[in-house]
Amino acid sequence: MSSPFLKIKREKMNVEFKNINKHFGPVHANVDINLSIKSGSIFGILGENGAGKSTLMKVLSGFIQPDSGEILLDDKVVTIDSPADAINYGIGMLHQDPLDFPPMRLIENFIVGQKGGLVPSYKSTMKDFEELQKKFGFSLDPEAYVDTLTVGERQQLEILRLLWMGANALILDEPTTGISSLQKEKLFAALKILAEQGKTIIFVSHKLEDVEALCSRVAILRKGILVGEVPAPFDSDELVEMMFGKVITLGERNNLSQEKVVLELKDLYVEQYPLRIENVNFQLRAGEVIGLAGMEGSGQDILLRACVGLIRPISGKVIVKEKDLSHKNYLEYMENGVSFLPASRLEEGLVPGLTLAEHFTIAGDEKKGLFIDKDYFKEKAEKMIDEYHIIGRPDLNVESLSGGNQQRAALSLLKNSLSIILLEHPTRGLDIESAIYMWGKLKERCQQGTSIFFISGDLEEILQYSDRILVFFSGHVSPPMDASTTTLDQLGQLIGGKGWKQVFDTKEKL
Repeated sequence: MSSPFLKIKREKMNVEFKNINKHFGPVHANVDINLSIKSGSIFGILGENGAGKSTLMKVLSGFIQPDSGEILLDDKVVTIDSPADAINYGIGMLHQDPLDFPPMRLIENFIVGQKGGLVPSYKSTMKDFEELQKKFGFSLDPEAYVDTLTVGERQQLEILRLLWMGANALILDEPTTGISSLQKEKLFAALKILAEQGKTIIFVSHKLEDVEALCSRVAILRKGILVGEVPAPFDSDELVEMMFGKVITLGERNNLSQEKVVLELKDLYVEQYPLRIENVNFQLRAGEVIGLAGMEGSGQDILLRACVGLIRPISGKVIVKEKDLSHKNYLEYMENGVSFLPASRLEEGLVPGLTLAEHFTIAGDEKKGLFIDKDYFKEKAEKMIDEYHIIGRPDLNVESLSGGNQQRAALSLLKNSLSIILLEHPTRGLDIESAIYMWGKLKERCQQGTSIFFISGDLEEILQYSDRILVFFSGHVSPPMDASTTTLDQLGQLIGGKGWKQVFDTKEKL
């Protein structure tokens, strides 16, 4: 590589945390953490949302500073006051929400972060970019604009950028969320190669199957405390019990759908370059859950957003409760009982810089008049924090919450009387307990007649919670399939483009 960013060259990088403590107000996020991570290993960090995983990694990557304790790299105490310090030491972090600039092209984002005023040549930068993405098996267009990418593609871009800038210790915070199974396989293969070359890989995840497939050792955090370390091979039940202090079981799958149709698509034709989706016809019933399955970028996000006014159809109709909203905006959909929770929580779902109480002030149904009753909305925020088990306070900015608590906050902001909730990756980045809790709350709404229309890259989640399933492949949409008679293998085949003729031959009549 011809990267100009390799400030500190190391054959190996051992990472050690000594007595790390970090408080956020009264919350003790990291409690006297002592942890050693060897060079050339893939080390897992497990824990429920709010356990302190991201806090510890942000300390290592310079985004926050510890209240006390030390970080050692190769047995030397270092001070990391900023992400720039971290990358100069060879530490890079991939966040759940990738750090990029949507108005810029991929190749321009790739260069962001360089120092010293020396701009590398376009030709050499492009060469480095293509070599790196070839190694990972990615297929990003360097000339494309970032705002055209999926969440998974943005994560891929950030991984490439960190490696190019010289990261020898790579922190990955929930890296498999939002990417296809094929992309995950290639990512894991690349991480194993990097570990063999002496890179230190720190893999933060709530997905036990990912940790079991990749990591040689795992540390478990609970309520800010390091409760233990476990070497491979792992026992899933043991890990779950260490994470939560109890064994977690999935809730039962109940079909709560009614006969009443709340959403109907008629000959819908939607296009967003480079994909088009044509001739989609189906009905969503009150209380029903329909899951949209497919590899990232197969068109499911286009269809979902067309059903809430964020993408205008070329032709056809979107009918909500017998009212044609085909060419209406999101506000009109909201007025008709439709709400949307996007995958990018801090970009589209919540407002960084605002507190939880301020979010309830904005989202509240109450008539506000000339003056805002701050005490009332603070009390409302406290009530919802308690009801939705959000770890936080009314005066905390939403960006300071963990991913799971941000998702709980977003869910708590939804109005009570909704006909349809559309969600992109509702449990992306959540631990098992938070995911089950999230679906428990959604199912409570289904009992009241609310319909759920959601996208997920987790096929087991699709099968567990859907009544019917739509499968997407390169812009093609399957007829609705009964989730109770669909297997994981069938879904996997379909999202890979196999078995479509059989599905259409046996399609159900709506």
